[in-house]
Amino acid sequence: MKIHSSSFEHRQAIPAEFAMGQAQEFGGNRNPQLAWKDVPAGTKSFALLCIDTDAPTDGALVADDGTPIPVAHPRGDFVHWVVADIPASTREIPAGSCSHGVTAHGKDAGVDAGGRRGMNDYTGWFAGDAAMGGQYFGYDGPYPPAHDLRVHRYFFRLFALDVQRLELSEAFTAGGVFQAMRAHVLTEAAIYGTYTLNPHAG
Repeated sequence: MKIHSSSFEHRQAIPAEFAMGQAQEFGGNRNPQLAWKDVPAGTKSFALLCIDTDAPTDGALVADDGTPIPVAHPRGDFVHWVVADIPASTREIPAGSCSHGVTAHGKDAGVDAGGRRGMNDYTGWFAGDAAMGGQYFGYDGPYPPAHDLRVHRYFFRLFALDVQRLELSEAFTAGGVFQAMRAHVLTEAAIYGTYTLNPHAG
């Protein structure tokens, strides 16, 4: 199975229109276009995840925008998009079809590309914030700290599954998808794009 995007080139920068944040303001927060082919026989659904694998692990350092976050700082995952039970007939997600603009307090637990939206990690990030706090379902794009010296990578991972529906709670997360699809993955395809708000990152 192969996946590609007309919104950005593999391993190249993601345009700000697909990011939640840009310099001093919110970005366009549109989901990028994704398309795939060479789907294996027996595929009954797809699961889609977008994960930033370069998220800083020290919240205090993230909050201290006067101190640059070193490239060597320990990193973890930050989930930007979770969709389960995408129909097996689907081969494309058009740009902006699942997200267009920033929704304060988060989008609801609706449908993306015919599949169920899961919660992304902005749910935890904005917890306690009166203006933004809430449950964030679906796609919300890159918004790395502007003082981070590392360029972040955003992996779009598509899994072909041998089941039509995963057993998940209503407010499920990427962790729930990984657990539910264990032993059901026929194959995976992935691409990544990069994003930074720091002109000195590299």
